[in-house]
Amino acid sequence: MSYQVFARKYRPKTFADVLGQDHVVRTLRNAIAQQRLAHAYLFVGPRGTGKTSTARIFAKALCAKNGPTIDFDPEDELSIEIAEGRCMDVLEIDGASNNGVEQVRELRDNVKYAPSRCRYKIYYIDEVHMLTTGAFNALLKTLEEPPEHVKFIFATTEPNKILPTIISRCQRFDLRRIPNAVIAKHLLHIAQLENVQLDEKAAYAIGKGAEGGMRDAQSMLDQLVAFCGGSITEQDVLDVFGFTSGEAVASLARHILESDTVGALRAVYEQNEAGKELGRFLGDLIQHFRTLLVQQADPEAAAEDLSPEVAEEVVIQAQMASTEQLLRVVDGLADVDARMRWASNKRLHFELGVIASVQSLNEVSLSDVIDALDSGGGEGLPKQAPRVQAPAPLRRAAEPVKAAPLVIPQPVVREEAPAPAVVRAPEPAPQPEAKAPAVEAKPIEPAPAPIVPKAPEPKPVVAAKVEPSPVQEPGELFSEDVFWAKFVHQVQVRRPLAVSWLHSATLLGVARNNIKVGFPPSESFARDSLMRPAQISFLEGLAQELLGQAMKFEFILDPNLKPPTFADIDLATLNEPGSESKPAAAAKAEPKAEVPTATQPELMKPAQLEPAPPTPPDEFYNDELIQKAMVKFKAKLVPAG
Repeated sequence: MSYQVFARKYRPKTFADVLGQDHVVRTLRNAIAQQRLAHAYLFVGPRGTGKTSTARIFAKALCAKNGPTIDFDPEDELSIEIAEGRCMDVLEIDGASNNGVEQVRELRDNVKYAPSRCRYKIYYIDEVHMLTTGAFNALLKTLEEPPEHVKFIFATTEPNKILPTIISRCQRFDLRRIPNAVIAKHLLHIAQLENVQLDEKAAYAIGKGAEGGMRDAQSMLDQLVAFCGGSITEQDVLDVFGFTSGEAVASLARHILESDTVGALRAVYEQNEAGKELGRFLGDLIQHFRTLLVQQADPEAAAEDLSPEVAEEVVIQAQMASTEQLLRVVDGLADVDARMRWASNKRLHFELGVIASVQSLNEVSLSDVIDALDSGGGEGLPKQAPRVQAPAPLRRAAEPVKAAPLVIPQPVVREEAPAPAVVRAPEPAPQPEAKAPAVEAKPIEPAPAPIVPKAPEPKPVVAAKVEPSPVQEPGELFSEDVFWAKFVHQVQVRRPLAVSWLHSATLLGVARNNIKVGFPPSESFARDSLMRPAQISFLEGLAQELLGQAMKFEFILDPNLKPPTFADIDLATLNEPGSESKPAAAAKAEPKAEVPTATQPELMKPAQLEPAPPTPPDEFYNDELIQKAMVKFKAKLVPAG
């Protein structure tokens, strides 16, 4: 007997042999067992997923002795004839070559004749989408009301090309791509029957290259046996078909996640020099990042089609970046993939895409900036990524975020900087004019220096947690007004950027472990800002510190509450002498009461200059970041008191 390829030799013979299509097999078996047989069936699916094999098995079950039955003998003479396409009552028609109206009319004329040996006369039309519109229309009436002894089975890879009137007359079954693990297991079984030593990694590599098609995988195994003989390794699969190993793809992904641009470019160079197809390599890389996203959402689903080694690496890499960062990388690589399909220099576009991916991981998103602002200037960033265990990429991305909030507190920095100048030069009148350019010329870089003490500022307050006398005084604990006043004051001290949202809030009640806070409907932004994880954790911790027990906040929108009226200071009036803050006016009044009358005129000159230092220059208000922050938080800037 002549040699028979694996794809034909190991074709499924019974329903139990069909792999990866349990939903189709179960429905057909139940239909046969319950005698609920339709007159037309449509099998849809990619190539090599078992459409023809399932149709032949179904025909065997319908035409078996004492049938229809699911327990037929695959070695029966009639079953063998159906499997080999020699049965006169089971006609297999190629829709690509018999797609005209005349062929369909001939089929329609032969339908009325009864079967010769079988119970049913079965017409199986493969690639039915190739029929012309006229042929479909000629088949409509017969397909809708065929004789009782006729069954139609159609198969196609492109159901969108079939007329809806045809689909509506059939029971449709969608065959899925076979999972990689199922293909690898079946290939190992075939190799064992053929006395071939097939490495497990090689089986997974073949399954990955087959892209869900069992027939393609069996054909590739047949080719590898001819190439390698009795022993097949993963490297043999990669060399013959030009595939890239899963470990190489995972290694490149790790270089990107670690912001190792040099290592990533070296990996691309090595694969290109090895003759690998870069387009397929890029597709595998995108698929790998997609697996990382699935791992973050559903770890069990991510490991279905992966080898054990790659599955372990995926678990580690999924913790090295946030979902937002991975989405940016996938979007960038998808754009590169679209450009590479028409580019002559694919390696150039691949390398540019890798560099852009590394940079996108280090970019600071708007949500990162808002989280840092919510946490009081950098405290919230570590809290926003508690699951990230690989520190290298995130620390690089976090460093710019910590510096970003420093732009907004600059009025406080400039207010403190000119204070020594007022004391240093009280005597000459022109001296204050010389100080103004000194303040403007002062570089922005020293700004972090005075703001750095703000990070330790909470530490003395946190130390006060240990000695909270209010906790020991029940009289104050159960007074909601006293609690809310102290609570807002502590927020003002520890996190001044968040206290503005509490100004529009109203304490509705404290019951057991729940603190109910209401907002007017117009202040929904303030409520949403306080409900962020970083803010809610801080507020609950502060409430526990004041009340001595764990508390939960409930923020609601209450239409009965009226929006508060704010006495905001217009930015245009900040430069006027009359727009001094109350602390500045108080500071001006104190010297008048303490300084003798003889020296008071001299000291009044520097005192009159005090409103100028808190007022930043016009360039500050025109700064793009300041304007964006004001629009984002719906705020107006007032001089620091």
